[in-house]
Parts: sequence; structure tokens; C-alpha cells
Amino acid sequence: MQFDQLRENWQSPSPVQGIPEGWAQGRATFGGLVAAMLYEKMSGCVDAEASLRSLTFSFVAPVASGDIEVNANPLRSGRSVTQVEGRMVQDGNVVLAALASFGRRRESSIHVTGDRAPAMRAPDECPTLPDAPGIIPEFTQHFDFRISAGDLPFSGSSNNRLGGWVRFRTDEETRSAVSITHLLALIDAWPPALLPMLKQPAPASSLTWTIEFVEPLPAQTGGEWWQYLADVEQAADGYGVIQAKLWSAEGKLVAFSRQTVTVFG
Repeated sequence: MQFDQLRENWQSPSPVQGIPEGWAQGRATFGGLVAAMLYEKMSGCVDAEASLRSLTFSFVAPVASGDIEVNANPLRSGRSVTQVEGRMVQDGNVVLAALASFGRRRESSIHVTGDRAPAMRAPDECPTLPDAPGIIPEFTQHFDFRISAGDLPFSGSSNNRLGGWVRFRTDEETRSAVSITHLLALIDAWPPALLPMLKQPAPASSLTWTIEFVEPLPAQTGGEWWQYLADVEQAADGYGVIQAKLWSAEGKLVAFSRQTVTVFG
């Protein structure tokens, strides 16, 4: 099922949703998909004037295909800021928890513009992420990657940087203007920047993820190219901290991302 079709399903008022086939990441479902699914429910708790300021996920347990329950609860709604808690439950257990902060615009004398995207080779000049069943997760069939910085996963690289271009693979995936829901999937689609440092395949997964968006979002779709760049800030004892940024095709900063990743290798 294509991403926009899934998003329409998530907008249903029913708390019970289905995790589709074709989006697996090892024994779990792709984290960007379930994060987008939970955010869609949370965003329905606020009005259109409130923009997302910060969103934090805790990946409590692997999410399997099948039915899940998705709930969102406003914790407090003030004059400017609304805090919303979200939970995804499967088989009676919490598998994903989130906290979102939405805020309305206020007049301010402070204005700092985010950095423009670094120079990258054009997408058609960059290598793609290879199709390697059993090594590259199933969900990547929905995305097109072009690597401009860093090396391929499991290549034994000493480079702590990974990035390039990403988009949904087909126009049918995203017919509408890009939303935060689309961007959550696009950003998390990239392999953790730790993986090129490994010499052989090993599992890795997000433990926590905090992301902030710069609105208004660019007037483009998820089927157009987006620029992504991640750096491993620290890694030891099977855990790593990765910070990343996402820019539009024209180089406008769109999102800041920070993840704690577990790696079994």
C-alpha cells in the first residue's frame, strides 16, 4: 500500500489501525512509518494555527504487522503552547510513546536563519543504496536514496558522516504536498550513520528520536528530492548518538534530528 493511502487510513477517528505488509525493518516495522502513524493521531489534537515545535519518540518495543491501537491525549493547552502525549499499543503492551509540543506564532525580535544545505553532487551523479534482500530492509523499496557523503552500510568505513538525497520512489506514493507525516518517514528512511562503520551486517534500531521542524514547509512533494546529512557524535557500548539535518531540494533547512541508536555489532 502506498504512503498517501496509508495516511488517509490513519486519519480515521478509530483508535484501531492495521500495520501493513511491505514495510518491515528486520523483525519490526519501519520506525519512520509507525512514528508518522502516531504523529498523525497526535496532530489531530490541536488546531491548524499551532505548528509542531518539538517531537520526541521512545521506541519501547518492536512493532509487528497486524492490528495496533493508537491514542493521543492533550496534557495541557495554554495560550500559545499545547503538549500532547501519544501511545501505540500492541497486544496490550506499549510499543511506541511520544511527546509533542505545538506552539502558535508570537511576535519576537529574534530571528536566526538556519544553515543552507552543504554542497552535494547532483542525485544522478551519486550511487544508489543497493538492492540486497536480507541485508537492506524491506521498507527501503518505497524510497530512492543517492549517497553523496560517506560510505555504504557494512563497508568498514572510518567516516562518521552519511548523507545525500532521498525521495519516495514513485509519484503514486505521495500525491499531495509534503507534510510532517511524510517527512518523518523520509528522514528515518536513511540507514543509521553508524552502519557504514561495521564490517559485516548487524541489526541496529532507534531507541529515542527527537526532531524539530522549520515551518512553513517547502512547497514540494515527498516524490521530489530532499537533502539529508547525519553525523555520529558519539558511539560506545552498543549505543550511538546521531545528529542530522534535512533540507529541501533548494537548500532550505527543514528539520533537525537527533537519535540514540542501539547497534548489535
